[in-house]
Parts: sequence; C-alpha cells; structure tokens
Amino acid sequence: MAEPGVGDPAPDFSLVGSGGATFHLVDQRGSPVVLVFYPGDDTPVCTLQLKTYNRDLAEFSDLGATLWAISPQSVASHADFSDRHGFGFPLLADEGKATFRAYGCLGPLGFPRRSVFVIDREGIVRYAHRAGAGLTFRKTDELVEAVKAVV
Repeated sequence: MAEPGVGDPAPDFSLVGSGGATFHLVDQRGSPVVLVFYPGDDTPVCTLQLKTYNRDLAEFSDLGATLWAISPQSVASHADFSDRHGFGFPLLADEGKATFRAYGCLGPLGFPRRSVFVIDREGIVRYAHRAGAGLTFRKTDELVEAVKAVV
C-alpha cells in the first residue's frame, strides 16, 4: 500500500487511547483532524512537542479541529505520560505499528518517524509531513495554518 499524500484519502484506523476509549478516524468526519505520530513517551523531543501542542490546544479547538497523538507504546504507558503532563488530547496506542505503516511513518528498521497530518472534514489528507532523522517537530503556527486552509 502506498503512503498517503496530500489529496489522498486518509487511511482509517481504530486505536485504543489513554483513558481506555477506542478512537475511530471515520467518526471524525465533519471536522478536521490533526494526527501527530511521535516515536515515544517520555523522550525529550516528544515530550517537548506534545507539551507545546497541549499549551496551544485552544488554537486547534477554536478552529473545530481535533488533535490525536499516536505512538507505539501501550495504553498504560500513555496514561502515565499523559497524567504526568496533563495532556488535553488523547494518546493512541499503535503497538503493532499498523497505523504508522499505513501512513508511511516508519523509517529504517521499522523505527517510528515523527510525522504530522491534517485531515479535512471529508477524510482527505490536506497536509503531510514525515520527518527524516531530525529531532525537530512542526511548530503550532504551521499546523494551525494547515487547519485554517481546510475549514
């Protein structure tokens, strides 16, 4: 399966998240979604990235956008990580990396790549960024602009 790019339908998925709820992408039709794929809980860059998005969460919600963060750790790991930092968005567990694979977010040797997608109300990818080996992440302003383009 080819990795989705801008203009392609977003691969659907169903993942359990922090709090134990199951999250289905298809259930978000009608509102934009920001999907944040991150390599791991409690790592320095991932923690900074998610804390930044959490601090700026109102900028997404003011546009009617939902933000979900996805990594390969367990729901229990996510719950601890989220509780420690007070994240206002769910952390979804993709332990088998099927969703990472579907979105083309696995690097060499199957390691997760930091990636972000903005999906429009109809389930179409309108922004896609897959990081290489860098330790940087996309700034909130860039993602907010991508959401504004689809609302």
